[in-house]
Amino acid sequence: MIRQSVAAVLAALLLGGLTACSEPEAGTEQPASMLTVEAVTPQTQNWPQTVQASGSLAAWQEVIVAPETGGLALVELKADVGAKVKRGELLARLSDQSLLVDQRKQEAAVAQARANLSQAQSNLKRARQAEGSGALSAQKIEEYRIGVQTSQASLDSAQADLDSTRLKLTQTRVVAADDGVVSSKSAVLGNVVSAGTELFRLVRQDRVEWRPELDARQLAGLQPGRLARITLPTGQTVQGEVRLIGPTLSTSTGRATLYVSLLVGGPGRPGMFAEGNIELDEKPALTLPSSAVVLRDGRAYVYLINDGSTVSSRSVTTGRRHGDRVEIVSGIDAQARVVAAGGAFLSEGAHITVKGAADAASANQGNGQ
Repeated sequence: MIRQSVAAVLAALLLGGLTACSEPEAGTEQPASMLTVEAVTPQTQNWPQTVQASGSLAAWQEVIVAPETGGLALVELKADVGAKVKRGELLARLSDQSLLVDQRKQEAAVAQARANLSQAQSNLKRARQAEGSGALSAQKIEEYRIGVQTSQASLDSAQADLDSTRLKLTQTRVVAADDGVVSSKSAVLGNVVSAGTELFRLVRQDRVEWRPELDARQLAGLQPGRLARITLPTGQTVQGEVRLIGPTLSTSTGRATLYVSLLVGGPGRPGMFAEGNIELDEKPALTLPSSAVVLRDGRAYVYLINDGSTVSSRSVTTGRRHGDRVEIVSGIDAQARVVAAGGAFLSEGAHITVKGAADAASANQGNGQ
């Protein structure tokens, strides 16, 4: 009887041990989720194609301000670097004392020549009155006539010398040839300058343009009027418009210069080096949010949602960017389900919870299902 009881107890213990061992297998749990994510699929959008370029900013045109007369000293400077000037505005003045003396001298010469002409005309008039009486020979009368012509020529010459002196007097006022901003000044007060010596240099009409260089492949599809977005060294972004495409390519670099007009009065300054994009015609683009693309080891990756609970990384090639979206050139198709954000915290094969599925599961538990 005792042996039967012991056997029954051992059988019960053995059965209980087997049941305890089998329960974990029946209730095995899935690995814990690393992250709750949102799934997105690529969208096809029409985006303008862009050409990336870099180059310096330069004045649209420069104006050289120089005196037209020489041998005179600078006695007044009215402008400095950075000054905005108007067309015809006085920038510098040369000494005019010697020219004023010359003007008085020439005025006297004109008066004398005019008096000589008047006398010659009077002599000719009297000679013609006496011509019929035979008191004067035809030769003498001809001399009087030539004398009038000579006096007239002398008067004209003296008047021209006077006009030249007056012109030089006006040229002692060095003025701006057009509206602009003074970009440099080489004039020194008191210096005796020669005709044509540069005194100032202006950025004409304060217009600045961006001049990147493009190769023949990049020039394809470009035409005047295209929009450009330029990033300055200060971090500021300005807009421009393609004004002109260089007609020839450099024989040494194989590139042509592009001339992009910027807004007048903008933050761009000649001499800055800037990078930018020029927009071309629109083209369909497969896009994802920028947050879905993970940069690692110099390459771009996205995380694909495999079966709703795990992810795998996929290398992709990115292209254009617009706002908070980026173009995916290759690596995935339009049906792919991608982790929208947080990919930097994931690893290959990591278990995740998709936000929509997690919300549905919570709702089911709340309904007692």
